[in-house]
Amino acid sequence: MELYELTSAHPGLLYCLDTIPAAQDLLVNTYRRGGKLLLCGNGGSCADCDHITGELLKGFLSLREMETKDRLRIINALPEEDPDVSLLCNKLQGGLPAISLPAQTALISAFSNDVDGSLVYAQLVWALGQEGDTLVCLSTSGNSRNVVLAAKAARAKGMKVLALTGERDSKLSELADVTVKAPSTETFRVQEYHLPIYHYLCAKIEEEFFY
Repeated sequence: MELYELTSAHPGLLYCLDTIPAAQDLLVNTYRRGGKLLLCGNGGSCADCDHITGELLKGFLSLREMETKDRLRIINALPEEDPDVSLLCNKLQGGLPAISLPAQTALISAFSNDVDGSLVYAQLVWALGQEGDTLVCLSTSGNSRNVVLAAKAARAKGMKVLALTGERDSKLSELADVTVKAPSTETFRVQEYHLPIYHYLCAKIEEEFFY
């Protein structure tokens, strides 16, 4: 998938011609240096976090067949007669580490009840994030309190921050290394733009590491 294909299908994204490639570079470089992605958002953006991780943790546009060195790791780790060696070698796919923070429901419910609900994502960033990782923040307004606090925690951890927001300047755009601003202020329209943006980014990341 090329950028011109994305903007041809979604002409409004011509508005993002500079920031989408910058986001691509940020994510690719995160993986090149051995980092991982943490993702957070609320409502529809929460669902987007799960969607993005699903595209990264397994094959998206390709099957990501296992490399010979990884097949050998399985073969060498298991007894020769183990009947599952072939299954593992032939059906496991290459994945890129990504964690959807909204999926951590036990921590979110406990921390909201016991401490402070506005800090649930910040707590997860603090516990899971490391220098060299990137936090991907999805917020149609760019001002969601729990997402902004997560970005601040990521900064303190030495992480990079990528924000996907609507077109207005926001607290997240002030904090993020790269902000991709969808060309709308309507929540549902912003979310409609976010989907092709992150599908494009996932496709380009996959192309970089698996083609």
